[in-house]
Amino acid sequence: MRSSAVVSGVLFVLLLVLVAAGWSPLLSFDRSVAEDLHRDAVARPGLTDLNRFLSDWVWDPWTMRALATVAVLLLWWRRERVLALWVAGTSLVAVGLQQGLKYLVGRDRPAWPDPVDSARYAAFPSGHAMTAMVTCGLLLWVLALHWRSEWRGWSVLASVAVVSVLGVGWTRIYLGVHWTSDVLGGWLLGWCCVAVAVLTYRSAGRRMGETR
Repeated sequence: MRSSAVVSGVLFVLLLVLVAAGWSPLLSFDRSVAEDLHRDAVARPGLTDLNRFLSDWVWDPWTMRALATVAVLLLWWRRERVLALWVAGTSLVAVGLQQGLKYLVGRDRPAWPDPVDSARYAAFPSGHAMTAMVTCGLLLWVLALHWRSEWRGWSVLASVAVVSVLGVGWTRIYLGVHWTSDVLGGWLLGWCCVAVAVLTYRSAGRRMGETR
């Protein structure tokens, strides 16, 4: 987990520098993918409506935050107060990082003469992608701590989480409201937040165990 946190963090910083510097190959790649997908979205309104529903309702950041809130309340009810605070704190820190970076980078979203969807605020990193990664990662971690070894439904939930994280990233690019690198940045930073949360929780647990 430590190497995962380092690698995702380093890759995010590298991507952040490239985006902020306006590296031409990256911008050209983003533009090429966005234009191809936008043409498809305009030509296929039924598929576009499906992507909009998934993006705005099923995988919306507020849906993800509601799931995280339910997990926190359940953990608190089970008297696992430290873990509940860890999940809540990580979710809040992730929101703060996301909004702060959006403000600092100030990257414009794709602009189209015939948009199929709209979004507010700056583009980098993608809030949908980052929130999905953080929430799904934290929920899988909590489930793994309690039931992974004895619950057959674990693989199903893990698959749902992977599909959700990848799917929401796809919808944001397909709907023309994010560049590919925005989504990649959201995934990388989101996973880094989850990995750091797991590491610090384990470290805190060891320290508390040593003092008992």
